[in-house]
Amino acid sequence: MQLPHLLQQITFDQITFLLILAGALYLFISERLRIDVSAMVVLLAMVIAGVLDPDQALSGFASEPAIIVAAVFVISGGLAATGITEHIGQWIGRASGRSEGRAIAVTMPAVAAMASFTHHVMVTAMMLPILTRFAKKNGLSASRLLMPMSLAASLGTCLTLVSAPAFLLANNLLERTGAEGLGIFSITPIGIALVVLGIVYMLLARWILPKRSGTSGDDEYMRLDRYRTELVVPEGSRWSTRPLAELQKALGDKFRMIGWLRDGRMRPDLGPSSPLISGDVLLVEASADALASLHDDTGLELYPIAKFGARTGEDTDGDGDYQLVQAVVAPGSEFIGRSIREIDFSRQFKAVIAGLWRRGAAMTPRLADARLREGDLLVLWGKPERFAELATHHGFLMLVPFSGEAKRRVRAPLALAILGLTIIAAVTEWLPVPLAFMLGAVAIIATRCVDIGQAYREIDVRVFVMIAGVIPLGIAMEQTGTAQLLALGLREVVAGWPVLAVLLVLFTMAALLTQILSDSATTVLLGPIAVELAQSLGLAPTPFVVCTALGAVVAFLTPIGHHGNLLILGPGQYRFGDFVRVGVPLTVMVAFVCAWMTRWLWLGGPLLPGFGG
Repeated sequence: MQLPHLLQQITFDQITFLLILAGALYLFISERLRIDVSAMVVLLAMVIAGVLDPDQALSGFASEPAIIVAAVFVISGGLAATGITEHIGQWIGRASGRSEGRAIAVTMPAVAAMASFTHHVMVTAMMLPILTRFAKKNGLSASRLLMPMSLAASLGTCLTLVSAPAFLLANNLLERTGAEGLGIFSITPIGIALVVLGIVYMLLARWILPKRSGTSGDDEYMRLDRYRTELVVPEGSRWSTRPLAELQKALGDKFRMIGWLRDGRMRPDLGPSSPLISGDVLLVEASADALASLHDDTGLELYPIAKFGARTGEDTDGDGDYQLVQAVVAPGSEFIGRSIREIDFSRQFKAVIAGLWRRGAAMTPRLADARLREGDLLVLWGKPERFAELATHHGFLMLVPFSGEAKRRVRAPLALAILGLTIIAAVTEWLPVPLAFMLGAVAIIATRCVDIGQAYREIDVRVFVMIAGVIPLGIAMEQTGTAQLLALGLREVVAGWPVLAVLLVLFTMAALLTQILSDSATTVLLGPIAVELAQSLGLAPTPFVVCTALGAVVAFLTPIGHHGNLLILGPGQYRFGDFVRVGVPLTVMVAFVCAWMTRWLWLGGPLLPGFGG
């Protein structure tokens, strides 16, 4: 069938849809509106134009991909809130040794594994400061580590069906066409092959990675990890009689011992193997998150609050509506030069100084003996209504909520168990995949691994709305016959080509389009064409749709193709050409692996050249 004949068959609905599609592409590419808003505009346009009815237009909000994506965000939030992802990141830093090659060999598989069940951008954001500090500490170039890490996060999304929205949308499309759906681990063999390829490529081709030190902004990040505070082991604490080393291991590397008081005396003879006993006071430095976590730890108490909290004149049993806030000592403040003990904050302001941060200056071991200086950052504990006087006091520059976020480390094993049971329920088909992950998300909240407010904040509404909005776009493409029309045109081009070459064409189309569109939008637009093309060739649609989704997810060509690349662009001091130089050869190899593996998995092709059917 010739192209002019195809053009003669275009219907009014197809012309209307193509005009809406052109407008959608303009909005997505120009980013004149946020991508989720653009998706809603396109959805409404299709309803008004009569391309879709209201039920079809709203079907995306109740679709399996949207439900699974929201649930995965909540479960990921639970893993972060319990300190699991942070602990894994710290382990990676310790296991990376001091050499560049070992750091890449350790980081890439670990990051890929984390990205297989969490959002890859979250993993990239978590690993960014860890690797930046690691590079600086060991005299390595940050740019030689950040790009392999970001690549591993992208490739790791191919290890399971639920880690990238594009694969969920591909599965949804296959089920709508009557084909057998994909299981959670259906694409895992491809993901493993791609991760291995990525690691080998980065290790052998390290010389093409740029060698730059990265930005210096990480210094401030490290300085803000030095809040001085004191802890007391209360009566009946779960840490009582356990060695200090166990506590240090549980709290991680954002907690540093300064001194140990027992019976009111400094005890330099006590070390990591010494047991803690009730009444011991630990002088420590901790990050903002660690300080908030220590405040919430039932086995420990912040010593200033335990000792002086009653002086605020309030009932301190239970947390009530007490909160931590920060105040900066103003220039010329009456408190400058006076110790915290002398000021007697608890009686004067009905608040307790629970911690102190000071830029690059030494402090006395005891918090109460520290003499305040201009610019000191005080961490205050009290009731919100008691802070009114402080907020207007000329001795302070500002009063803002404490930035630390408590890690519920005690519930880390519970969060891991919930994740494991969720996966088992989905894999064994005891529950449908969307219900299994919804149950996991509800369990994460119900067991207080993450509070409900934080759980809602973890859901990236833009991604959820965008997925719900683009699914009807794919439905309209199928329903109007536009997908069939475009597939027939593509078939005219690839007529007589081997299947492997056709799969490579689909991968390439998706890889190029995803540089200007999201992976989800690319899969929704090209997926129906892949289905129609497969059916016109008399072949199963699964490998064609999966190969298209892979092209949308793993094309590592430019920094704008993946949000993770945008995160590392500044800290690694990368240029646009760096990604092209590293990514083009890799994407060519990835394309061949994806096409070869999808043909082997679903079309009975050979696993190795010269072998098999």
